[in-house]
Amino acid sequence: MKTRILGKNGLEVSALGYGCMGLDFSYGHKLSKADGITLIRQAVDLGVTFFDTAEVYGPFTNEEMVGEALRPVRDRVVIATKFGFNITDGRMAGLNSRPEHIKQVADASLKRLGIEQIDLFYQHRVDPEVPIEEVAGAVKELIAAGKVKHFGMSEPSAATARRAHAVQPIAALQNEYSLWTRGVETNGILALCEELGIGLVPYSPLGKGFLTGAMSKDTKLGEGDFRAMLPRFTPEAMAHNHALVDLLKQIGNEKGATPAQIALAWLLAKKPWIVPIPGTTRLDRLKENLGAAEIVLSEGDLTRIETAAAAIQIEGDRYPAPLQAMVGR
Repeated sequence: MKTRILGKNGLEVSALGYGCMGLDFSYGHKLSKADGITLIRQAVDLGVTFFDTAEVYGPFTNEEMVGEALRPVRDRVVIATKFGFNITDGRMAGLNSRPEHIKQVADASLKRLGIEQIDLFYQHRVDPEVPIEEVAGAVKELIAAGKVKHFGMSEPSAATARRAHAVQPIAALQNEYSLWTRGVETNGILALCEELGIGLVPYSPLGKGFLTGAMSKDTKLGEGDFRAMLPRFTPEAMAHNHALVDLLKQIGNEKGATPAQIALAWLLAKKPWIVPIPGTTRLDRLKENLGAAEIVLSEGDLTRIETAAAAIQIEGDRYPAPLQAMVGR
């Protein structure tokens, strides 16, 4: 597996990481802890060195699974986790990025993961009640204490990220980014990363499964699958947006690749400091995703994809209004 650098302090990770959330959270089905550990270790064997979790996934169980899976290979991997929510009675209960809370979360995450240092500690969502300078300052103190190695943010505005970076340099910004969610290209995030030397970690790089070609208007989402509340996953929106999948299939057929591989290869080709973190609960899909790192898209391929994608108007908002309000602050 090829590697890439996130930020200016040499955080080296595999070109494709692994988003661990879906192993036991959000998609209405979950792997047992034992099966999740097995899959994570198979990812390591296949060359993945970058693993993404968060205290709120589960809550807590995802960190425990990731920690148990990776402790035996700790010297070979980079572990990212996140802070920023109140968790009450096993549920998210609003935002909380007060400095004292950040430090409590760091200690609790270290204990669950069973490691001495968090490699990359993201603010999960910007808390409008806490000045971002105080958030960055708290992480700076954790770095000085040796509990955290690098600072990251998830879904901030470019202006907020700039202010945070002035206090504690940011290694990576985590944003949703894929062929059907391209806000970072116009909201200043991509430009900020280029300017300040910050890595970009796209989550949901396969459109929460839609861009793989495995879903259609007839797909029935199971109980507990959070996609059921997303406007893009209504039958009508999926029928309309399937034009994008058709484009990926067409390019893939010419390259001997799957739609998922083309979607990931497109992201990898955008910038050398972009590291997507697709997730999966299946070994065959894991191998498929990692195969994207070997696909080379020419300038002609990229131009063709851009031209065709520009003609497809995506139907459906990315999130319902309450969740959308939490991004880009």
